[in-house]
Amino acid sequence: MTQLSTFVIDCADPRKLADFYKAVLGWEITYSDDDFVYLGDRLAFQRVENYRGPSWPDDAKHAHLDLSVEDLKQAEDLIKLGATRPDFQPGGDKWVVLRDPEGHPFCLTTSN
Repeated sequence: MTQLSTFVIDCADPRKLADFYKAVLGWEITYSDDDFVYLGDRLAFQRVENYRGPSWPDDAKHAHLDLSVEDLKQAEDLIKLGATRPDFQPGGDKWVVLRDPEGHPFCLTTSN
């Protein structure tokens, strides 16, 4: 049987990005060095030299995180933490697209 051990996100500053997601998810940092930071046991951030964040919208985007929230208005709380809300919002009232401090798009959706 094969299991997913960790989802790794490439970035320029793994500690800064891990701190953002720590605030968003409430997970603890479980390992950290200059090039890698692990958040909990399934999410990690890896330094990539000359990293350039993805565009949005962009057909070349390959993966993103979906985060479940009670109310889509919680997007405003994440913007205060450093997320940005791009103009292009294809989800209507079903989900909100945000970008983390390094430009990775992620979605907020309600659990209903």
